[in-house]
Amino acid sequence: MIYQHIAGLIQKAIDVQLIEETDHIYVRNQLLHLLDLEAFPESVKQITDKSIPELLDELISYAAENNIIEDVFDDKEILSAKIMDTFVALPSTINQNFYNKYDRSPVEATDYFYELSKNSNYIQTNRIQKNIHFKADTGYGELDITINLSKPEKDPEQIRREREIKHKADYPKCVLCAENEGYAGRTGYPARANHRVITVPLLGENWYLQYSPYVYYNEHSILLSEAHRDMKIDKKAFERLLTFVEKFPHYFVGSNADLPIVGGSILSHDHYQAGRYDFAMTRAENAFTFVMDGFSDVTASVLTWPLSVIRLNSEHPDNLIEAADHILTKWKNYSDPSANIQAFTGKTPHNTITPIARRRGKNYELDLVLRNNRTNEAHPLGIFHPHADVQHIKKENIGLIEVMGLAVLPARLKEELAEIRKELIGEESQIASYHQPWADELKEKYGTLPDSKEADDVLEKEVGNKFARVLEDAGVFKDHDAFERFIHTLNR
Repeated sequence: MIYQHIAGLIQKAIDVQLIEETDHIYVRNQLLHLLDLEAFPESVKQITDKSIPELLDELISYAAENNIIEDVFDDKEILSAKIMDTFVALPSTINQNFYNKYDRSPVEATDYFYELSKNSNYIQTNRIQKNIHFKADTGYGELDITINLSKPEKDPEQIRREREIKHKADYPKCVLCAENEGYAGRTGYPARANHRVITVPLLGENWYLQYSPYVYYNEHSILLSEAHRDMKIDKKAFERLLTFVEKFPHYFVGSNADLPIVGGSILSHDHYQAGRYDFAMTRAENAFTFVMDGFSDVTASVLTWPLSVIRLNSEHPDNLIEAADHILTKWKNYSDPSANIQAFTGKTPHNTITPIARRRGKNYELDLVLRNNRTNEAHPLGIFHPHADVQHIKKENIGLIEVMGLAVLPARLKEELAEIRKELIGEESQIASYHQPWADELKEKYGTLPDSKEADDVLEKEVGNKFARVLEDAGVFKDHDAFERFIHTLNR
């Protein structure tokens, strides 16, 4: 069967144009070496007709069963990436192909690279399919809910190896460094042999575009700095974001905040996230508009959204950048004790912004989400962080993706919600203690439901409402007057 699997993988790679037909002997010999095989039969009567990820699983299972690798997570990931690397062109070729297509259309270029990243199994399509997705109607529109089941759990032997093997290597410095391209991996560090990036010059620096291995939305991409440096939200960041959407007008691009708690990301490497998806926040209506002195060609509004968001729009990106920088400067130094907002504790800053850029026809648009990471005794995880009564659903930091209206919820919820479903339809259940008050509320509100389908509909709706509450907790201004007080400072 192993030869049928090898032949099947090569044929699939030809079908999706990873390689040409004339490459098949070379690639086959590379696979023989990786699988410790000395020869290939003269003919294979029937090739295995499965997807690339499924065929890879077959090859990895063979390697583990025949002691070519140990049956542990990292060894399997490293071999899997090495196998797919034999099908993927060198970075220079991929970049040349990308920009040849870009000259015709930026959409054609990103379509090419996205398909390549999926076909090379860098984007883990099989694992992503395990995620639970649904949309929930809320007072803020239709929010996206994802229960994240895609990242595999490490087996006990893998955990033991990571604990016992101490690597001295500081290379790559982090998982976002450009040096990950083609890196084989090691115990405790991910395999990236089949990883490729596209060079994107921005304001005299090299930045690199890649797709996320575990995409949460369509064309979920990462734009990372060549330099391993801390994230920073400043005027230069606004310039980069708008320059990127000028180059790729079909994508949005945004940044996590640059402070702990509200960052929700790797703060040690400057990077942004981009993609081709219509988030609920993109569709949010204006709550009210306001005028900024000195920026007559920039329209400004506050969104009807659970977080505190200022939307700026202009045909002129330079003026938009100046307006955004003005708001950032004011916000970083803004305190309002009546709204629980304090800019500094000593010299420690608390105020920053989560920015998102996009194109609206010929206009440029920036959403500036005001963030504050201060904690107090009542809210030790953050005053503007999910509060204790919603942490049974979402306790983790609220980063860029959640800010825009897509919940990334923990895997534990799959089984925990199943127990609450049992309770709602009158079956015996074992509900986690931290869910019990919520389950009691649901039972009182809806009574005993007739079947699992109706219970699932209720749970999806109510999880959506919980997520909306999570986002409301992260909003720094809880009422119109508090927001108006800050806006008033912008014209002083």
